[in-house]
Amino acid sequence: MDPLSPFALIIGAIFVNNVVLAQFLGICPFLGVSKDVKSSLGMGGAVLFVMLLATIVTWLIYEYLLKPFDLIYLQTIAYILVIAGLVQMVEIVLKKIAPALYQTLGVFLPLITTNCAVLGVAILVIQKEMNLLQSTIYAGSIAIGFTIALVIFAGIREQMELTGVPKGMKGVPIALVTAGILAMAFMGFGGIVPTP
Repeated sequence: MDPLSPFALIIGAIFVNNVVLAQFLGICPFLGVSKDVKSSLGMGGAVLFVMLLATIVTWLIYEYLLKPFDLIYLQTIAYILVIAGLVQMVEIVLKKIAPALYQTLGVFLPLITTNCAVLGVAILVIQKEMNLLQSTIYAGSIAIGFTIALVIFAGIREQMELTGVPKGMKGVPIALVTAGILAMAFMGFGGIVPTP
C-alpha cells in the first residue's frame, strides 16, 4: 500500500501517528482543555477548522512564494504569522457572522494560536513532499486524531474525578500517567498502515 494513499494517510494520521500521543505535538491544550468532554469537543472542532485552513494557506505560500523566490529560510516565521493571522481573522468573522458559534468556540480560538500541532502539521506536509490534496487529507485526519485523543482523555479524566485517586497523584501527575497509558494503547495500531 502506498503510504501517501488517502486511506493510509487517514488511518496513519488518526491512529498510528497520532499528533498528540505519538508525535507529542499539542500537549498544552491536550492537558489543559481535557478536563471535560464538552470543552474537548469544542477545542477539537476549532483545531480541525484552523488546521485545515492553515495547512492549505501555508502550503500555497510555500509552493508559490517561498520556494520560487528561494525564501525557504523564512518558512517558520511565515507560518507562525499566517496561523496567528488566520486565527484572528476566523475569530473576527465568526463574531460578526455567527455569534452563537463564536460563543461556543471563542474561548478555544486564542488557544489554537499557541497550539504547536497546527504549525507542526504545516511543516510536516512540506517535509513529506505532499501535494495539496494529500496535505488537506493529512491535516484533517491529524485534527480528527487530535480530537479523538482529547475526547478519550477527557472522558477518562472525568471518570477519575469520581474515583479515589491518591492525594499525591491528583491533578497533573495522574493526568501524565494516564496520557502515557493512552499513548501505549495507540501504539497497538502501529502495524496497520505504512507511514509516509
